Amino acid sequence: MTASRDKIYNGLKHRVAVTGMGIITTLGAGKKKNLSGILEGQNAIKEITSFDVSGYRSKIGGAISNFNFSKKLKQLQSSRLDRATKLLLTALDEAVAEAGFANGLPSHTPLILGTTLGGMLSGEAYHRNVVFGKKAKPSLLLDYLAHYQAIHIAEEYGLHGAAFTISNACASGTNAIGLAYHEIGAGNVEIALAGGYDTMCEFTFAGFNSLQALTQTLCRPFDKNRDGLVLGEGAGIIVLEELSHAVSRNANILTEIIGYGESSDAFHITRPDPSGDGAALAISRALDSAGVNASAIDYINAHGTGTPYNDVMEAKAIQKVFGSASKNIPLSSVKSMIGHLLGGAGAVEAIITIMAMNKGVLPPNINYETPDPDCPLNIVERLGQKAFIKRAMSNSFGFGGANAALVFQNTNV
Repeated sequence: MTASRDKIYNGLKHRVAVTGMGIITTLGAGKKKNLSGILEGQNAIKEITSFDVSGYRSKIGGAISNFNFSKKLKQLQSSRLDRATKLLLTALDEAVAEAGFANGLPSHTPLILGTTLGGMLSGEAYHRNVVFGKKAKPSLLLDYLAHYQAIHIAEEYGLHGAAFTISNACASGTNAIGLAYHEIGAGNVEIALAGGYDTMCEFTFAGFNSLQALTQTLCRPFDKNRDGLVLGEGAGIIVLEELSHAVSRNANILTEIIGYGESSDAFHITRPDPSGDGAALAISRALDSAGVNASAIDYINAHGTGTPYNDVMEAKAIQKVFGSASKNIPLSSVKSMIGHLLGGAGAVEAIITIMAMNKGVLPPNINYETPDPDCPLNIVERLGQKAFIKRAMSNSFGFGGANAALVFQNTNV
């Protein structure tokens, strides 16, 4: 990044609070189910049934089962909505309600979403119908477009502000929150919706299988015997608000976002830079943006995919930035429980991080049994491990070298 960009990072005029959060994963819909599931170390990974997996090496994933969309819509027709939009609306309702906007969000509220797949399920359905000579609905092509879920959301909620869709691999959800953070911090807006989402689809499942990146057994982040990731699906949405504006309306402040950093490796289309330099740069920029040093971080929500290359790279990046403290700061990855949500991962994991901060309990890194000397980190192995978390970091690192990190500060301690 250029020097002028760094000045923007460190020169934000306004503080940014989180006043509402909504989440849906394979653990269920809502913060309550997800927090209890995470802290109990529930392995929600199971065999995929939404498409035929018999021809693939891996057959498991973090798919959401028994999802019944029952929201009463004002503008949209439920029968015409794709799965991704329904997941988003479920998370949005929870976030908006918690933020206290019972009468609706201000119409000028910007919407910033991160995704890698958009409406890929609709694209698959259209393609399948064409291949088998069936009538294919043109609307499926619209829902397939990555920005169309944002259009649906804006229409249903009566939003006329800016709408952004970020598709930057697995950093997309974190990038979306980071952009909203900067928009509010710079004084451009007072309220913003931000988050990420992705659905389980065969197109992506087949791609990750061809890369041999999926485990056939258990996702084991940072374990010496890890052999791949598990794909998941879901959505996470947060309401960001200028701090004084939130205080003026007596909003419940869940946390404060105090830092955001990003970088790009441009090393390889799928493999991370083994040096960890790009990831370390994003982490350093997040700390610089927050105006704190590495010793101020009490917990790290790791990207931790469970692949051999990614986890070593992330460990190196953390060691570069945190030095000897990297062996002491509690760290865990929740992907072992809910899978890798791709474009939704950063947003969902940010919400889980914030919930853990406020609960004072560390999310466990399940399936961790054998320490890896190449990942000498303080992995959270035990369930129910209590901790005083004043500040936490959440990392996201994606294909193509897309790196992003957020720093949160607990306002309740």
